[in-house]
Amino acid sequence: MSRLGLQRDLQEAAALERRRQRELQRQSRIFNARVRTIGVDKDALDTQVKDRKIQEAAEKARNEELANEMKQNDKILCMLEERHKNDIRNINKAISEFQKNFQKPETRREFDLSDPEALKKDRPARLSDSDPRCTVSGLQKFMGEDLNYDQRMKFQKEQLREWSLQQQRDWKNALADQKFADDLYDKNRIELDQKTMERQRKEEENRRAVCAATKDFNRTQAAELAERKKLEKYQKMKDDMDEISSLLQGDLLSENPEQAVSSFGRHRVITDRWKGMNQDQLMAIRYSQQQQVLEKLRLKEEERRTDAEWDRQSIQAARAQLVLERHQQRQNRERRRAVDNVNAELSQEQKSKNIYLKEEAYSNFPTGQYYAQFNTTSR
Repeated sequence: MSRLGLQRDLQEAAALERRRQRELQRQSRIFNARVRTIGVDKDALDTQVKDRKIQEAAEKARNEELANEMKQNDKILCMLEERHKNDIRNINKAISEFQKNFQKPETRREFDLSDPEALKKDRPARLSDSDPRCTVSGLQKFMGEDLNYDQRMKFQKEQLREWSLQQQRDWKNALADQKFADDLYDKNRIELDQKTMERQRKEEENRRAVCAATKDFNRTQAAELAERKKLEKYQKMKDDMDEISSLLQGDLLSENPEQAVSSFGRHRVITDRWKGMNQDQLMAIRYSQQQQVLEKLRLKEEERRTDAEWDRQSIQAARAQLVLERHQQRQNRERRRAVDNVNAELSQEQKSKNIYLKEEAYSNFPTGQYYAQFNTTSR
């Protein structure tokens, strides 16, 4: 039946695929202006008629297949019904044979009321010391008589032996159950420890990956900062050297007096080239130079503070990472401690259960019943 269902699914999938292909061909004919025709498309209609016949044939084959499958199911149902009837017949026959062999009229509880041979089967007034008919008023049993001493003692010994064997079997079963429970507990403990170790290993790997990524990022940032400072220092040194060279080679610092001579006479000077300055002007220039020196020192101090701030932030980031690692380690220790507590509780519960099973096994030992029966038999 599964093969027929698979074949039917394949046929349906093939039919759907053919329908999809026909729809795509129809859309290509309709939306393509070169091959589109006005009016009835006889080829398309013939194709549709052919597909319709194929579909009807497939549907007919499918119906025939379903009919055959239904017939097969009916045959199987008839066979199952016949088997059920045979089973019922066999059960009734077995019940009749059981009643004939094991439920005879002689075994009924009330058969003694209608037994035709009751007088032949009647027992004497006293059979043994444990005869329930020997009451006080019957005067059939007196103090000191013990007719069934040997049988009673033999029965008591046999009963004691059976009790001992039963106790041994119960003890072996209890030990086997205890061993199975211990093995199961050890297996669960090992699996739990393995899962805990695997989780800790993954956490350690993640933490190492985070630390490595952080270190790489900090190393990259420090390298970029050092490279940028190096380039800035190099550019600044180059600019200073160019400026110094320009000033040294220029007329300003060379103090060439000829540059200030005017073409109208030497008594006249060109103001923008004149080098002669008074003391106040010199003092003003020196004061300006001092201000520039102070500004340069201030810039260096700011740069030093910026570097110190960057170092402080790096140290704080490293301390935060260290605090985070310690927090994760503390969480791992707490998680491990919680797992140990759970394992301890499970171990305590297992021990309590073992004690309870031992007490239950000792409490089921039929010593009290033995003495009760012994006293009853003695009476």
